[in-house]
Amino acid sequence: MESHATSSTVPRAAATGRGLRVALWSAQIALAIVFALAGWMKVSTPSADLAKMAPGFPLALLRFIGIAELAGSIGIILPALTRIAPVLTPLASSGFVIVMASAAVLHLVRGQFGELAVVVVLGAIAYFVAWGRFKRAPIARREGHGITGLHLDEGRQS
Repeated sequence: MESHATSSTVPRAAATGRGLRVALWSAQIALAIVFALAGWMKVSTPSADLAKMAPGFPLALLRFIGIAELAGSIGIILPALTRIAPVLTPLASSGFVIVMASAAVLHLVRGQFGELAVVVVLGAIAYFVAWGRFKRAPIARREGHGITGLHLDEGRQS
């Protein structure tokens, strides 16, 4: 027996798709803000103060994590927004999942259970974005743009 979509199911499916896209963009923006602020703090805080905030961590590692968080906060928004290399958006989100999983292990080992809740929530949001942008609502690449967006053979005549 053949199934026909009724007019009532089509708008519901479209609304669900739209709702997912809105939720994904909201999550992307929230993650970008959180990680940009965290990254900026790690990069801009004076060394002595940063060492007091994270005792036992090498300063170079904290600075590297800050730079990675800043890059991720750009990567979770800009490729999707411009549609140039949009696959970088779920990759950035996947990177946040890895960072949050590592942070969760660190907080568990140190017995810092209060911080664990924030880490788990951020990791879950990052996982949602990675899943959504890889599987359910990937962003199509803008026509005519590769990873670099360069067109090396434009204007060349045979």
